[in-house]
Amino acid sequence: MKTIALQQFRHDADIAAADGDRRAFIRTALGGYYGVRGATMASYANYPAARAKAAAIKWDALENLGEHLEAFESKLLDRGVKVHWATDAASARGYVLDILHRREAKLVIKSKTMTSEEIHLNDAMEQAGYDVVESDLGELIVQLNKQAPYHFVFPCMHLKRGEIKSIFDKAYGESGSDDPENLTMIARRVLRQQYLRADVGISGANFGVAETGTISITENEGNSRLTCAMPRVHVVLMGIEKIVPRLADLALLQPMLGTAGTGQLMTCYNSLYLGPKRGGEIDGPEEMHVVLLDNGRTRILADSELRDALRCIRCGACLNVCPIFKNVGGHTYGVTYQGPIGAVIEPHLRTVQEFGHLSAASSLCGACTETCPVKIDIHHHLLRNRKKAAKSKRGERAIFGAFTFLMRRPALLRWVGRAAGVIDRLARPLQGSALDPFKAWRQSRTLPSPAPSSFRDYWKSRGRR
Repeated sequence: MKTIALQQFRHDADIAAADGDRRAFIRTALGGYYGVRGATMASYANYPAARAKAAAIKWDALENLGEHLEAFESKLLDRGVKVHWATDAASARGYVLDILHRREAKLVIKSKTMTSEEIHLNDAMEQAGYDVVESDLGELIVQLNKQAPYHFVFPCMHLKRGEIKSIFDKAYGESGSDDPENLTMIARRVLRQQYLRADVGISGANFGVAETGTISITENEGNSRLTCAMPRVHVVLMGIEKIVPRLADLALLQPMLGTAGTGQLMTCYNSLYLGPKRGGEIDGPEEMHVVLLDNGRTRILADSELRDALRCIRCGACLNVCPIFKNVGGHTYGVTYQGPIGAVIEPHLRTVQEFGHLSAASSLCGACTETCPVKIDIHHHLLRNRKKAAKSKRGERAIFGAFTFLMRRPALLRWVGRAAGVIDRLARPLQGSALDPFKAWRQSRTLPSPAPSSFRDYWKSRGRR
């Protein structure tokens, strides 16, 4: 039975795959990334060893997650940070809305946080009457365009500069040229005023350090620093899997994140946040809150086969190399986390019944596994997800059962082979018509005709047995 999500996926994939111009644009955009990333990886003394160490750090964090989270919370509480454990999206949204209500907020400014996309926080805040502004340039562009992020590292990579100019023209008036620097300066002028007016700043977290109770945020624009420091209240949304054991671990994980995600040795800004401002300090928020989000992560943690998927540091490298992502684009997935890693975790963060089809959106080429900086076995997870999905589908079990029955009976297989030739000759005049039995297949594929004779007949014609 086709779910609504599957039907939408197929519909959107057909449209995206048919847009050759957009596909070529995405491939060109990613083409430069490959060269830069390769050069940066080559600058490591031993990149495979760095990957192995990064994987080990994240594995240690997961294997001792409860202990690390408690230590993290304790350090935060000692410095006056308020911590909220959110079991699901509703709990996280409710906590943030309570803060906004209590502080009589009017304007909220946000730096990039995919966790807020996951819990649909923007919609909840806007419906409650609050103005919400994204401060990351890519996120701001897709917000103005009323779209979700196309890629969780490059939110507006699908939009050309002319399209971005049109978006700015509509939002801010005539913007002049479509030169990227000009468009960036327009966003900068607008956002500077928003930082000054904002009552609450909301950010994500790239890492949470258990040893010191520190929030680590990496970025390239500096917008996150202003989002976290200028408003009176700073709220951090953080998935519980973002924990790392020691501050020293960032010395490896931050460069690995930059290398794998954008091809940089390091992102431009790497900030550590410890809590609200203390006596004698003039900068920083009056209040700081950290929301630790579960929302299905403990279900993944409890699955011994799937657990290592939580090592993901959201670098986006697997999306950049995925042939399916390049062809159907990020919006087609219909979920927060796109691409190969999204196809692994999203069915478990949501429901396997509704989103299990995402694991089939893969060529299983293994490029995602090869590029992952923390060595997640992504394509094997996709295979396991497919296996679980297949077990729940009676129709597929029946088809493969019939296939097994046929392959074990050579005489019956020969008869079916001859019958296939007859069926093909009869169906050929119906091609393209409503009566064509293979019409759905032919829409995107070429259906090969059966060979004029079987290999067995050919072998006999040569006098072989």
